[in-house]
Amino acid sequence: MYTIDAHAKVNIFLKITGYKNGYHTLLSRFVQVNGLYDTISFIPQLCETFTIQGCDNIPKESNTLYKAYKALNLHTANPAVIEFFNTHKIVVAKRIPSQAGLGGGSSDAAAFMLLVNDICDLRLSASQLAQIGSTIGADLPFFIYRCTSANVSGFGEIVKPFDEAPLALELYTPPLGCDTTQVYKAFKEHFLPSIKPDLFFGWESISSSELLKAVGDPMMLNDLYPAALESYPLLSGYVKPNWFFSGSGSTFFRLKEKDEA
Repeated sequence: MYTIDAHAKVNIFLKITGYKNGYHTLLSRFVQVNGLYDTISFIPQLCETFTIQGCDNIPKESNTLYKAYKALNLHTANPAVIEFFNTHKIVVAKRIPSQAGLGGGSSDAAAFMLLVNDICDLRLSASQLAQIGSTIGADLPFFIYRCTSANVSGFGEIVKPFDEAPLALELYTPPLGCDTTQVYKAFKEHFLPSIKPDLFFGWESISSSELLKAVGDPMMLNDLYPAALESYPLLSGYVKPNWFFSGSGSTFFRLKEKDEA
């Protein structure tokens, strides 16, 4: 059996910087969440088709693991990948909530690609894997580079590791999900004209803990927060003072107090 952990992330801040070719550009600080991860395992089994267990509520064609498998096959045309999954199934121990702004699907796909690259001896560099991963989702390059903290920009393909101490975070995920596509659509329709990149100039050089304490306002830190509230009015019922909003939602987070860390 082969196995790899796929960690969650939070967005300390997420600012939309523009809109190009049908996609939003951004500047964001991604931080790995210690202690929250899915586990991807490849277990020996004869399989007539690409087989995933543990994601039963997601159609195979929509699953990021299947998309990663297809992308690797398209890029490498290496029969070793197909042959391996004729004799192994994928089992996902899912712990990261879906549609929660924690990057679970992207992290799973990135971990899958890293493990397949190793097992099948594809000899792809991290930058090559990140380029392939970016065709699946904007968050994949961050997870492929295995950063604990990084400034992410462009369409998500520019990842610059940020040196800072690990954060002790507390998470709260309400019992509802926020569809990323819907949240970005709401942002484009209602909030895109109001972006002001000069307001967050220099944020990428400030530590995550300092930013959370200095800025303080979750609306100011995350441009997608008001778009999520616009798309999912029930989300407002779960808002707590002094909690921040990750990605396109629906998870809130805060720094743990020193006596809690």
